[in-house]
Amino acid sequence: MRWLRALLLWRPVALAGYGVATAAGWIWGAALLLSPAPRSEGGVVVCAGLPSWAFGRGGTTIGAIYLTRDNVAERVLRHEAVHRAQWRRYGLAFIPLYFAAGHDARGNRFEIEAGLADGGYADT
Repeated sequence: MRWLRALLLWRPVALAGYGVATAAGWIWGAALLLSPAPRSEGGVVVCAGLPSWAFGRGGTTIGAIYLTRDNVAERVLRHEAVHRAQWRRYGLAFIPLYFAAGHDARGNRFEIEAGLADGGYADT
């Protein structure tokens, strides 16, 4: 399985996966968008105004697209920008890697890297 990991993390494959994830996030967000047009904040395209069932917790980043209802504080967008960079680095491999890192955000290396306090997982 080492070869599969190497293939999925190979830069051209990861970037293609990032593009696929971004397109999927864009389609999902655009199909459900109930507010004004998405806006770009620090490299993250924010689709706010979505129904709460359309994303996890306070919001979810898929590729470069951040899906949320109204969780758009500056600290949250800073946290989501790190997730965007993680998607860009790992491509579609980010999905199993993220889930393998654990359900508890306080022990999930991707959430720790993004900043637990900025993501609302820890006291500031």
